[in-house]
Amino acid sequence: MIMVGAMAAALWGIGVAMKAPYQARWTMLAILLIGVTMVHIILPTGHALRMATGGDARLWGMIVAFGFLVWGYRRFLAGLRARVAANEAPVARSETFSATELDRYARHIILREVGGVGQKALKDARVLVVGAGGLGAPALQYLAAAGVGTIGVIDDDLVENANLQRQVIHRDDSIGMPKVHSAADAMKAQNPFVTVRPYHRRLTADIAADLFAEYDLILDGTDNFETRYLVNQTAFASETPLIAAALTQWEGQISTYAPAHGTPCYACVFPDAPDPSLVPSCAEAGVIGPLPGVIGSMMALEAIKWITGAGEGLAGRLLIYDALYAQTRMISVKARADCAVCAGRGLNSAS
Repeated sequence: MIMVGAMAAALWGIGVAMKAPYQARWTMLAILLIGVTMVHIILPTGHALRMATGGDARLWGMIVAFGFLVWGYRRFLAGLRARVAANEAPVARSETFSATELDRYARHIILREVGGVGQKALKDARVLVVGAGGLGAPALQYLAAAGVGTIGVIDDDLVENANLQRQVIHRDDSIGMPKVHSAADAMKAQNPFVTVRPYHRRLTADIAADLFAEYDLILDGTDNFETRYLVNQTAFASETPLIAAALTQWEGQISTYAPAHGTPCYACVFPDAPDPSLVPSCAEAGVIGPLPGVIGSMMALEAIKWITGAGEGLAGRLLIYDALYAQTRMISVKARADCAVCAGRGLNSAS
C-alpha cells in the first residue's frame, strides 16, 4: 500500500512539475491503479510484489470501481450544468438585427402590418407560456420562430410516449425528460437568437405573482381549471394581458383576456369550473392530433398581433373551432358585473 501511495504521489508531482492538465494527471493515476490490479490478478498469492502492493486484488478492484463511479457522476453533473446553463443563460443581443436575423425575419418585415418596428417589438417582448403540452408545444415553436426575444415556459410534467401523437415539440428520445427542457432544446435549435427560460415546476399561488411580473404577455395552455383560474387571477392583478385556449376531442376555443384594456377576464366568461365528469381529460375522452396544433398556432398568432399591434385580435371575442365539421363560430363576450375577479375594480370598463 505504501509503495503504491508513493508511486501515485510521484506521478502527481511529475504532473504538477510538467504543468500537465488535471485530466492527464488523473489518467496517470488510473493507469497505475489498473496496473496494480492486473498484477494482483496475474501473480500468485503470496508473491512479494503482491504483498508489497496490498496483497488482495479485491481491494484495488473496489478502488478502481469507485474511481469510475466518481468520474461518471462528475461527468453527469457537468452535462446537467451545461444543459441548464444553455437553457437559462441569456443570449447577448444587440439593439439592431444581425444580417442573419434580417434574412430570417424578412417575411415579417415586408408585411406592412409588422415591418421593422413590429419585428423589433417582438425582439423586445417577454412572453410566458403556461404549459408545454398540446397547446403550449405549437405556441412555443411559433413564438421562437417569430423571434420573440424572451420566452418563459413553466410545466412540471415529463415527456411521455402518449404525448407524442400531438405535442410535436417533443421527440421520441425526449421521453422521460422534463417537458420544459425538451421544449427549450427544440426552441434553441430552431432559433438561437431567442432567450428561453424553462421552469420545471407547477405554477402555484406563492410564485405566480413574481413570475408574471417578469413578462409582458401570458399564454395559458393548461389542461385543468384550477391552474386556469390562478393564471387569470394573477394576470388580472398584474394587469398582464392573457391569451387562453382550451380543447377537447375535436373542438377548441381561444380568446384574449385583458381587463386593463377593456375586455372581460376569463372568470367573466367562465365564472365556475364545470363538474369534472362533464369535462373529461384528453386521456379519458381523446383528442385528434392536429387540433392542438391549430389552436396553439392561433395562440402564437394572437400573441404576435398583440405585440406588434397588427390587425384585430380576439379581445372581447371567443373563437370556437369545430374540427370535425370544419366550422368556426365567433361569440362576443362581456365583463360580468358580479365577476369574482375583476368586477368593481375599474379595469374592465371599455376603453
